[in-house]
Amino acid sequence: MRQIVLPVLLVAANACLPVFAQSDADKQGERRQALIEKHEGDFDYLLGDWEFTADNGDYGKLRGYWSAVRLSGGQILDEYRVVGPKDETYYVTTTIRAYNPGLDRWELIGMDGGGLQDFGTARRDGGEMRIEQHFGVSGPRPSFWKIRYHDIRADAFAWSADRSLDDGKTWTKNHQVLEARRIGPPRSLPAFTPPGRKAGAKSPGEESAPL
Repeated sequence: MRQIVLPVLLVAANACLPVFAQSDADKQGERRQALIEKHEGDFDYLLGDWEFTADNGDYGKLRGYWSAVRLSGGQILDEYRVVGPKDETYYVTTTIRAYNPGLDRWELIGMDGGGLQDFGTARRDGGEMRIEQHFGVSGPRPSFWKIRYHDIRADAFAWSADRSLDDGKTWTKNHQVLEARRIGPPRSLPAFTPPGRKAGAKSPGEESAPL
């Protein structure tokens, strides 16, 4: 009798394992979704079009434009452009920002002609956004920046950054400070590959070529 009961108990116990495993997976999925919903609007203040003035420790007074859009998956894509007196481009970089619920942080990667090198992380801290990001990793003068977005309002925000040239051993406080004012409303981009798209249909935002 004992020989029969033991296999039956083992079979019953093994049958329960997938149930418990699924339950744990469900809880983890719910936690991830709760974090995504909690943080999906962290960068909403940056959406739209901006004009900025800045003071940089190496280059002095700067001015330029900054635009950010939300992608259909919730990521933020933005372009930051420093211009001259006639709006000629001095420097431009594009950044993609995405929330990582597994690590409970935003992650950033910058693209300024040197590949995908300028990696950073960000977290909301009350009414401010704090970013730590490396720049120029593949160049002769890599730097590590601690950036703070503050005084955030619907039509303006301030930005300040400390910079380290020795990977965080020493810092230059407020190496760059920036003031931005809104010149365009928040906006989002629709999905590039919408379900059910027909052959020959225009892509989102695509306009007909002039005749």
